[in-house]
Amino acid sequence: MYIHGFLSHSMVALLWLVVGVLIIFSVGYLSYSKYLAGFVGLDEDAETPAHKYEDGQEYVPAKKPVLLGHHYSSIAGGAPIVGPITAGLLWGWLPAVLWIAIGNPLMGAVHDFVSLSASLKHEGRSIGYIIGEYVGDEGKNLLLWFAFLTIILVVAVFAFVVGLVFQKYPSAATASILYIGLALLFGVYLYQLDLPFVPGTVVFVALVFVSVFVGMRFPIQLSQQTWIPIILLYSLIASVLPVWTLLQPRDYLSSFLLYAGVGGALIAVIVGTIFATSSQPLVTNIPAFTSFGGNQTLGTFSPLFPMLFVTIACGTISGFHSLVSSGTTSKQLNKETDARMIGYGGMLGEGLLATLSLCAVAVVGVTASDAAGGVGLALPKFAQGGGIFLSSLGIPVSFGAPFMALVMVSFLLTSTDTALRLGRYLFEEIVGTPETQVQEATSNRYVNSFGQCVVAYVLIASGTWTPLWQLFGSANQLLAALALLTGTVWLANWSEKKQLLSTGVPMALMSVVTVCALVYLEYYQNLYQGLILGNTQSAAWSLALQVVIGTILIVLALLLLRKGVANVREARGKQPAATDGGVEE
Repeated sequence: MYIHGFLSHSMVALLWLVVGVLIIFSVGYLSYSKYLAGFVGLDEDAETPAHKYEDGQEYVPAKKPVLLGHHYSSIAGGAPIVGPITAGLLWGWLPAVLWIAIGNPLMGAVHDFVSLSASLKHEGRSIGYIIGEYVGDEGKNLLLWFAFLTIILVVAVFAFVVGLVFQKYPSAATASILYIGLALLFGVYLYQLDLPFVPGTVVFVALVFVSVFVGMRFPIQLSQQTWIPIILLYSLIASVLPVWTLLQPRDYLSSFLLYAGVGGALIAVIVGTIFATSSQPLVTNIPAFTSFGGNQTLGTFSPLFPMLFVTIACGTISGFHSLVSSGTTSKQLNKETDARMIGYGGMLGEGLLATLSLCAVAVVGVTASDAAGGVGLALPKFAQGGGIFLSSLGIPVSFGAPFMALVMVSFLLTSTDTALRLGRYLFEEIVGTPETQVQEATSNRYVNSFGQCVVAYVLIASGTWTPLWQLFGSANQLLAALALLTGTVWLANWSEKKQLLSTGVPMALMSVVTVCALVYLEYYQNLYQGLILGNTQSAAWSLALQVVIGTILIVLALLLLRKGVANVREARGKQPAATDGGVEE
């Protein structure tokens, strides 16, 4: 009784949460990532796919800081903000911070790094192609279809969230438009005019921060419903442009904004705690732990297992990252050894964003109006809490909150159009070499991207945000399990001496957790509680669609897991066909 009361009501300085996560992440990067880099045989002198197949469109070598900016901006979307905040409100900050601090370096960062390394060793191909090399075309198609369905969910939820942020913080909309224009100019500056990199960086980064002030002076005020099709149209255009025109320069420039926001806020927590300079005490104002069934004052029952893990999602491990790593990042790596910082280190950066998001809701606390929950609660909490953090550095909350909103939307925009580009890659792999006019039309980059936008818009327009978010989280985590399966299959076929625990244990854990989550969501919550008992406000057709999609995802995943495990067992009983970690020539 005493322990429960202590966990429910005691206040803890946010400093301990931040410092604890930083120490664990530092140990992980300095030791575990170094071991993994040697384990997968990264070679600084090896020719990367970006050099071998350079085409000026998709395969374009990028400087390490430029590519790190793109990769970090692409993987760090709205999920590591919404997820930890929702989890903190439901179950308390302690379960959330433990899962982020322990799971990220041992599972999420391993997942990202191995996905990137495997793609490097297979000519920059996707994880679908890689698993197909070992388990056949049927396994490849299973994974590609699973990933493609997940991508459409990603585009839908991120476009929804960007529209909401632009509505709540119109200054962020203006600033975002300005820095997209700056990115186009920076791309011309670097790749067409071939002008000096460092001076250009200084000038254009300064202009990005100027755009923040311009946005506050001239905000663009539109409704979320108006913003969503505009965002999808922008994403469509950005996804078909060559990577050097917008993707690389924009993500590089916006990365400085993101580093300033995340890094500045984390530093502010330390400074504000030590010197007491923040606008309010930087301590937790939510319980460390509520109950296994979640915070009942928010009007919902949600079991800690398995829902904690799929709710936090990208802050700890995300299948979407494997698509970024093997879809765009592997095609731009200048050196193989860059994969350690970009793959493993980039995921640790997302873990810091998740920690910051959790700290934001912890310092703001819960009010009576928070019963609505979900994304509408998470976004204001992040901006409001971030504004309080930055006040420690002498920045007014009135400026800090909109600035943190812009930081948040910078993550979201890059993730949305990168997801659309990845969806195009995946569908092109599904179709293969077009043999009919229909296949040729659907694999066309413009038709393909437009089709994804249409489906995403329909999902958003259905008005079923909560089940859509839950389905996204579960599908995303299950995709992570399948990406880890791909890495395990690759290592098993590479050499019988390769240990499989680093990828196999996280794969098994995430497979069990996410299948349990999908079963709970689709068959208990949507089918039984929603369709049979009618305990829901969602439309019946929407719930039925969710159940069908969830069932398809479960079947696809189980079939692929069965094939992958069988291949690993077979590979351990014979000498591997390829000994260099890649495909045979």
